[in-house]
Amino acid sequence: MKGCLICDRVVLIQKGKNPYFVKELETGYVVLGDFQYYWGYTLFLSKIHAEELHQLEHAVMKKFLEEMVIVAHAVYKAFRPTKLNYELLGNGEPHLHWHIFPRYAIDPHFIDPVWVVEKPVRYSESVRPTQKQLRTLKIKLRKYL
Repeated sequence: MKGCLICDRVVLIQKGKNPYFVKELETGYVVLGDFQYYWGYTLFLSKIHAEELHQLEHAVMKKFLEEMVIVAHAVYKAFRPTKLNYELLGNGEPHLHWHIFPRYAIDPHFIDPVWVVEKPVRYSESVRPTQKQLRTLKIKLRKYL
């Protein structure tokens, strides 16, 4: 869909030009977050441009949810967080995509939602992974997918 950031990211994946791409599944793409304030932050992008889960055919919706759980389990095994947070919002980017945030007990905001940390901190260049860190994150995550 024209003007959709997630669709644009999917096109980059399909062209082999998204450095955050980890793996293709049946209903979506596993990618690492551009910023790793929450180390291991992963997204699962739907292949189908839909704004709501109920807009998917039942079998596709069921498979998309099952695959989200597979991705979350891989994140858990790869990064060993204390807890995982899951979000499927769509207010900012109306295309189905899951945010999977590993949360660690050492996080000063552990009991708070991830969004309590201000955007300039979460999206700081200091938390953008280097190429080496990105390779390491991908290797760890792919091991469990």
